Amino acid sequence: MNSTSVIRNTLLERLQTTPLLYAYFTPSTAASYDRDLYDRDFYDAASGRTDEIISHKEMTILTQKEIVLAKLRKSFSCTPRKLKNFAMDFFPVLRWLPKYQCKEYIWGDVMSGLVIGIILVPQAIAYSLLAGLKPIYSLYTSFFANIIYFLMGTSRHVSVAALLDCWTLSNLAICIVVLVTAKELGDRYKHKLKFPLPTELVVIVVATLVSHYGNLNEVYSSSVSGAIPTGFIAPKVPRFDLMIRVAVDALPLAVVSFVFTVSLSEMCAKKYAYTIRANQEMFAVGFCNIIPSFFHSFATSAALAKTLVKTSTGCQTQVSGVISAMVVLLVLLFLAPLFYSLQKCVLACIIIVSLRGALRKFRDVPARYHVNKVDTAVWVVTMSASALISTEIGLLVGIVFSMLCIIVRTQQPRTALLGQIQDTNFYEDDLEYENLSSVPKVKIFRFEAPLYYANRNYFLKSLRKKYEKKEKQHLKKGNQPTVNGLGSRDTTLQLVPKQIDFQALVVDCSSIPFLDTTGVNTLKEILKDYKELNISILLACCNPSVIDSLKRGGYFGKDFGSMQEMLFYSIHNAVRFAKDQKLTADCSV
Repeated sequence: MNSTSVIRNTLLERLQTTPLLYAYFTPSTAASYDRDLYDRDFYDAASGRTDEIISHKEMTILTQKEIVLAKLRKSFSCTPRKLKNFAMDFFPVLRWLPKYQCKEYIWGDVMSGLVIGIILVPQAIAYSLLAGLKPIYSLYTSFFANIIYFLMGTSRHVSVAALLDCWTLSNLAICIVVLVTAKELGDRYKHKLKFPLPTELVVIVVATLVSHYGNLNEVYSSSVSGAIPTGFIAPKVPRFDLMIRVAVDALPLAVVSFVFTVSLSEMCAKKYAYTIRANQEMFAVGFCNIIPSFFHSFATSAALAKTLVKTSTGCQTQVSGVISAMVVLLVLLFLAPLFYSLQKCVLACIIIVSLRGALRKFRDVPARYHVNKVDTAVWVVTMSASALISTEIGLLVGIVFSMLCIIVRTQQPRTALLGQIQDTNFYEDDLEYENLSSVPKVKIFRFEAPLYYANRNYFLKSLRKKYEKKEKQHLKKGNQPTVNGLGSRDTTLQLVPKQIDFQALVVDCSSIPFLDTTGVNTLKEILKDYKELNISILLACCNPSVIDSLKRGGYFGKDFGSMQEMLFYSIHNAVRFAKDQKLTADCSV
């Protein structure tokens, strides 16, 4: 006897000592079933699940009272431990900073912080000029945002930041060529470099020196950054009278900022195997905009390009954000006047090249198309609307289009008639699998979507069509027609069959996540109509949410007395129950 046979025999011996497992895993021809193994209540009791049968009114009142009282007790209780947990949740730095592994993390955090700081300064100045503001304001924004996110953020890698004459064109082209070439070389040979090339710093230094000593502003009227003051301006309360005027623009901006930050945070968390809290990210980004508003700053959010640079330079924690803030502080206090002769076209080049990483995401479209065509369509529509109209409108269009796709997919979901895999207790779609054996006098129907008001008619229509298609297949084989057809008068049978070839209908509910009131009523009316034809309706593989909806909707009667004969833990249990009942009935018009 080989090792496989020994393992198989040992497994069978152990299964035989456990009736539930033995009945489930052994072939149907060798399985011996007791009545108690059929119904769902037996499995619930065996697994320790308690569900007292009480009236719908009592169950609703008790549940509401318990939930409300529990929430009130939890909300209004105040203990030192709860205050400590609140502080640690609101400022995650209190949790991870005491556990900071200095020897392991400090080098990567310092290097990434310096690199991001070097990139942050010119980009911040560029974004400020792009927004029509003084360059010093963007430096304030970058400094305060990084400090606040260090205290409140949950992502370890996200970086937050502010959201033509002949010579200018020539300088623009030269800077783009230098930046793109350096970026491509850096990507190709990054495994040989200990740290990324500070291309932006080199370009800014060279361009500033050329502009200053070549008097490009006076000779060619080339636009420069101008005077940038040092130090901090006194904080000032924002003008609240402007809130009504900017509210319309602020709302979509806040949504875009939050969604973008959470998306980047989740991407980094998934890549480096840690978790984030979306609610805390919302607080972090919110305070990154609220507190700096008193220091002449403007809107901030997660920055894609700098986040990608952070992840590639060995960043371990948000300590790197503090290092970046220190670099910005150094510029604010001492180095800002040195950027007077820096040309705006150079800053424009830095912005354009920083989009290079985002544009590379277009390469992922073909792969995503093969994975999911609907998701790809949502992405294309959202991107097109954002590019052609505006970011706010594009986001709204994307949300609406995504909701429409979900509704359409649930309105016409996949349905199937199932057959039994030979010598097993498993059932699959007879159109996808060959050599499936049909169960005499029993039909098994699967509906792969929630059953609610939008797809109620499709559920009835597909149920009828499946049997009509099956009947046509029998006719092609030379069999006499046995079913006149099942129709629907809303949820009633349109035609009463003169002779039927099945006596039980098993509905596989494993792919039905929930039922609404319309869904429950649809099942109740089908149960009533089929009962008039002496056809039993058996439900299998229902999740607790579906069972609760059926109970509340009165599907099993007032006292749930018929529940054991209508609800089953698996398809095979329902099929065995239907066979053992030996249902026979002659239906007439």
